[in-house]
Amino acid sequence: MMKRKKYDLEDRLIDFGVLMIELSESIDKRREAGRHLSNQLVRSGTSPGIHYGEAQAAESRKDFIHKLKVILKELRETRGNLKMTERAKLQSSSKPLIEAISECSELIAIFVKSIQTAERNGRERKPTNRATEKQKNR
Repeated sequence: MMKRKKYDLEDRLIDFGVLMIELSESIDKRREAGRHLSNQLVRSGTSPGIHYGEAQAAESRKDFIHKLKVILKELRETRGNLKMTERAKLQSSSKPLIEAISECSELIAIFVKSIQTAERNGRERKPTNRATEKQKNR
């Protein structure tokens, strides 16, 4: 399915969302669980690509981190939906689902690291600001 890895994160998230749409359409919807998980995959699997643009336009570091956490939440939800779909055998072949789970896990790792970096960078700057404020107040 996803043959080569893209390094542009927005494109990668959009491609992931398209993959979730395609997987959703291939799920057996004759079963109630298939219909439910198919809908969930489209919702949670397309959300990260849409929210990424919002994160890029964040109004502050705190807002940026919050938006990244929303993306991470949706990716984790998607991974759970993919695993349930695969284990319940709601698709004729598990290979595309396993590949999608792998891609989702990679995206999760990227966002975990991005959040950690953004939080660390925010903490590193605060003491400097406080020190500057203390000097101004003297």
